[in-house]
Amino acid sequence: MKIGLISIGIGVGTTAQAIKTVAVNAERLGFATLWAPEHVVLIEGYKSRYPYAASGQVMGRLDSPLLDPWVGLGYAAAFTKQVRLATGVCLVPEHNPLALAKAIATVDHLSGGRVAVGIGIGWLEEEFRAMGIAWERRAERTRDYVGAMRSLWGEDVSEFRSEFVSFSNVRSFPKPVARGRLPIIVGGNTIPALRRVAEYGDGWFGLNLSPEQTAEKLGKLRDLLAARKRRLEDLEIIIGPSSHQPTADDFRKFRDLGVKELVLPPFGPRAEADIIKRLEEIARRWVEPAAAAD
Repeated sequence: MKIGLISIGIGVGTTAQAIKTVAVNAERLGFATLWAPEHVVLIEGYKSRYPYAASGQVMGRLDSPLLDPWVGLGYAAAFTKQVRLATGVCLVPEHNPLALAKAIATVDHLSGGRVAVGIGIGWLEEEFRAMGIAWERRAERTRDYVGAMRSLWGEDVSEFRSEFVSFSNVRSFPKPVARGRLPIIVGGNTIPALRRVAEYGDGWFGLNLSPEQTAEKLGKLRDLLAARKRRLEDLEIIIGPSSHQPTADDFRKFRDLGVKELVLPPFGPRAEADIIKRLEEIARRWVEPAAAAD
């Protein structure tokens, strides 16, 4: 089992030097993936409920820096050779799909094929309203955008027609290294999110879940996949665990459930030497035990 870290564009990873330090040392210490979250804007006094905290409020301050994820991941790519680069998650319906496909393919091209696309449909209605984007039917919009991007990534001359996207005779280069096979990791804990995984996802990212909660979600996901003649074993299962200090038994439970990667939350800004020390502590506490569980 592998360990990932939400660390690019948030918390410690919001300056050029800190991103370099995190990226170089995370790769050295055996972290599998560097994850970058996304919000284009946050809204003072928002009423929407954040779904991954009991309080319903987003963690952290609204005035903390939050970088564009593809710019941040592209910068991290320049200092690394192996670690995977992923969004956790990219809010797909807030983007033009042709422009987003270009940004993603560019980072994959520059990194030598190390991108995974974690996606979500968004939870902050006020953000959509501020951007002039319809909040309603954003799930259907996301589905169409993913289909359009896969067409752009995989075909020399692309055509795609749906309710929310329509184009033909389009060329978009560079292509991802794997030519249209960039993994789409669908985030979310709800039944509708699991349906999206079953419909078009290559993986699932569940957040703030215990092994027992993960087992319950995977049982539902297995049934949804079976209805589409798909298998759970063919998906990449990624979990942000509810405990920041899992036991050796927790690691084994996640492994036995088929979880491929556990993802740690961000930690705050600090001096370069302290960043390295913190990453080394996390590696001892997480990376080594997770590898031992295998």
